[in-house]
Amino acid sequence: MSGRLQALPLRHVLTLPAMGSAVRIARETTEQVLTEWGVSRRHPTVDPALLILSELVANSVQHAAALSPNVTVIYAAGPDTFAFAVHDRHPCRPPLFSATTRASGGGLGTVMELTLGLGGTAVVRGDADGRGKSIWITLPL
Repeated sequence: MSGRLQALPLRHVLTLPAMGSAVRIARETTEQVLTEWGVSRRHPTVDPALLILSELVANSVQHAAALSPNVTVIYAAGPDTFAFAVHDRHPCRPPLFSATTRASGGGLGTVMELTLGLGGTAVVRGDADGRGKSIWITLPL
């Protein structure tokens, strides 16, 4: 994790089975965590963040479940930043920035369009053993 993310004092971790219900549970948990951290549900970053999170969890469930029975969502926040990662144990590290040039109408293209549109960042970080990855999204609040 980068120094900027390490400086975020608020943390929460959620691990779920890699199945369809993971998307709904992750969204609901995100809403609850943000509320507990004092971020209004009406903050302009919240709805796009929920869509980004939903796309990433759905991708893990759809593409990684065979090798990764669980998906983990890691949340971090500070006074002006909300960051989250979706982690699975599938070794494929998707090229995030090439997704912005595809006319897919969903998935990683949507993730990147929303993230960059909010002035945020997206990074794929591989696990030390090369058998998994986390996609970190950092958004300004």
